[in-house]
Amino acid sequence: MSESAHSLRIPGVTQHLGKVRRFVEKYAREADLDEEAIAHVTMAVDEACANVIKHAYNEDGRDISIRVAIDPERFTVCIEDQGRPFQPELWSEPDIFQIAESRRRGGLGVQIMRSLMDEVEYETRDDTNQVRLTKFRRGAPDRNAPKTAGQAGKP
Repeated sequence: MSESAHSLRIPGVTQHLGKVRRFVEKYAREADLDEEAIAHVTMAVDEACANVIKHAYNEDGRDISIRVAIDPERFTVCIEDQGRPFQPELWSEPDIFQIAESRRRGGLGVQIMRSLMDEVEYETRDDTNQVRLTKFRRGAPDRNAPKTAGQAGKP
């Protein structure tokens, strides 16, 4: 498959997450990802968008941009917003037992994304936040190979 890119812009409200899931799934299938990879990418993107809606935007409905980029080695989804930035350096892995014991909802989104994707990267420039979620395609370099400096992947 040659390189391609596809874009979608939605209001940042949860009612539009189904549209995002269908958009991502369509292009993941076109990229010939296997069923497990499609499910992983779709769930990670859904989680990232839900985090923007809840945490960056406080559910105020501003737009979210989603871009799918496909190349011979990677399937990457970039999600951009203009909300409060996420600070990954302040994030620590949650205690799932404490979350379960307290019966509170949420708190696992970043961990879910990192466990489902090969790379998860955050960047803020000016007033735009971007999270890049990457899944390596079949035949691409081994995702468990040592990463070079500057790459953010699974912990």
